Amino acid sequence: MADPSSYRPRPGEIPDSPGVYRFRDEHRRVIYVGKAKSLRQRLANYFQDLAGLHPRTRSMVTTAASVEWTVVSTEVEALQLEYSWIKEYDPRFNVKYRDDKSYPYLAVTMNEEYPRVQVMRGHKKKGVRYFGPYAHAWAIRDTVDLMLRVFPVRTCSAGVFKNAARTGRPCLLGYIGKCSAPCVERISAEDHRELAEEFCDFMAGRTGTYLRRLERQMAQAAEDMEYERAARLRDDIGALKKAMEKNAVVLADATDADLIAVAEDELEAAVQIFHVRGGRVRGQRGWVTDKVEEITTGALVEHALQQLYGEETGDAVPREVLVPALPDPVEPVQEWLTGRRGANVSLRVPQRGDKKALMETVQRNAQQALVLHKTKRASDLTTRSRALEEISDALGLDSAPLRIECYDISHLQGDDVVASMVVFEDGLARKSEYRRFQIKGFAGQDDVRSMHEVITRRFRRYLAEKERTGEWADGEEPGAAEAGPDGTMTGTDGAGLAEPPASTLTEDDGRPKRFAYPPQLVVVDGGAPQVAAAQRALDELGIDDIAVCGLAKRLEEVWLPGDDDPVVLPRTSEGLYLLQRIRDEAHRFAITYQRAKRAKRFRSSPLDDVPGLGDTRKQALIKHFGSLKRLRSATIEQICDVPGIGRKTAETIVAALAQAVPGGPAVNTATGEIMDDTEEPGQQTGSPGEPVSTGAPDERRGQER
Repeated sequence: MADPSSYRPRPGEIPDSPGVYRFRDEHRRVIYVGKAKSLRQRLANYFQDLAGLHPRTRSMVTTAASVEWTVVSTEVEALQLEYSWIKEYDPRFNVKYRDDKSYPYLAVTMNEEYPRVQVMRGHKKKGVRYFGPYAHAWAIRDTVDLMLRVFPVRTCSAGVFKNAARTGRPCLLGYIGKCSAPCVERISAEDHRELAEEFCDFMAGRTGTYLRRLERQMAQAAEDMEYERAARLRDDIGALKKAMEKNAVVLADATDADLIAVAEDELEAAVQIFHVRGGRVRGQRGWVTDKVEEITTGALVEHALQQLYGEETGDAVPREVLVPALPDPVEPVQEWLTGRRGANVSLRVPQRGDKKALMETVQRNAQQALVLHKTKRASDLTTRSRALEEISDALGLDSAPLRIECYDISHLQGDDVVASMVVFEDGLARKSEYRRFQIKGFAGQDDVRSMHEVITRRFRRYLAEKERTGEWADGEEPGAAEAGPDGTMTGTDGAGLAEPPASTLTEDDGRPKRFAYPPQLVVVDGGAPQVAAAQRALDELGIDDIAVCGLAKRLEEVWLPGDDDPVVLPRTSEGLYLLQRIRDEAHRFAITYQRAKRAKRFRSSPLDDVPGLGDTRKQALIKHFGSLKRLRSATIEQICDVPGIGRKTAETIVAALAQAVPGGPAVNTATGEIMDDTEEPGQQTGSPGEPVSTGAPDERRGQER
């Protein structure tokens, strides 16, 4: 625990101007970001008597080891910079609203040649129109099913669309009139886009004009005695009105507005947002946050506005935003919202009438959300705290291990040996800090030696980071980044150690995605030998403040370094259950990586070693000669006949194939069938997605670890 006076700036150092400040801990991680109209006055509040601070503010300033600031010209710039830094550094003590669920949106992909209507979750994509969010995906599908009768826009995936275009036959929706079938050119791309725009206009709330137009067309068809057309229009109007009834009218003046309500207590706050478009509630969402410091309702509203509109532009920011309390000062926030929309935005507190009544409804939803969240979290927090306390007691630790790292080794009969590192903080997985390793220090199967290598490399990097405070040691350079099996960004250095992308490793980096942050407990998947190897690696590096244990699968025993007998936790122990979850997650992450490497090896070809030969030209070669065996027997002149292959490249190909040793007979690993001897691994055989093995060990789950 640090003394705030040890890093307090000297009097006169802090400027009396607008700016943004950052608190960092002893590992240089940014733990809090804030903005201020006057940096001098704001920062002085943090360095008063600790007894007068809010408990969580006191925890923040005692966790911090330094403070720094950046001066800006205006309060609007401070607001923008604060939002950018919160998104970049993910500080643990900042107010961060967490969605209580991943809300689905109705999306129209206007960025495609033939726009598609579909359900989407997650981050918003450029060029896609979004409507919602909705509480349930089935609510979107019900609405779309009604509207496709009037707006028969494409809803199929790219694969279905291409297959229909290839066969010349539309899908079922095309036959029953709920798709205009652009795949078979029943409608042009321009007319289909116009249809999608009409769909978007209707969903955006511009319903009255379209309904009146349909009613006039129905009356005209009846007058012209086109009764069948009039009946279809009547049914279309009924379908649209039924879709509109799903969203009740709440504001009679067809207002476009977002209403934000806040329910709070001393420790937490819940936010509820109603999205009203055309006077109807088009979506609802809710967030929950911990209150890290003593903060006003207006400040909570300001943080909610940052998260809600920080990445939105144009019509996604409504003309009117109604809130329970205004930020102080309100002018910079209103100016920022106006800049995001590109037009004036009104930010105010409703005082009377329908808008105040609707705000009371939103407030009741926020209160209920806070009560429900506290009911769930009370049980969850209690369970996690008890699990960490049980682990601490069983292992004889000084305090609960708030950060736990677990390591596992995976291979298939000694081939493709890899390791995983998973991280749990406060009993919850932190997937952004997962890492993968390739074992390259030796060949063959040796779990104990592999564990020693992995622990050594991980904590050698920790010591280097600690010494250099954010720089690489002795000229080591991180390798190229690649997406891991779970979407985790990793790369590999010269020793086969997975690292974050090079762009994140800056001198002034405060993000937690680093090896510079140590755990309180290291868990290894295995028994006494693996634990001894891990402890030996730490001892060799001179690290004596990190506990080590192992969890053996057979009897779920916990092993400690140097102990002849394991620690046996009760089967009903929450601590044992947490260790099992961490161990199983490490095993899953390791085996997923190992399978990916093995699949890549099965798909390898001697042509992969030819520099400058890409996938397109490799496919052209195989297509021209029919198989890799025939390509190997071809002359340089024959290879030059392939489009795109010059003489120099042909000579390189012949040399690479001459050095490559032909493998055994190609085997389809899914069926065990020996393929035709004219086919080799360079030519894909069997069903799509089935790897082709050339004399590799049988893939048996019992031998895979």
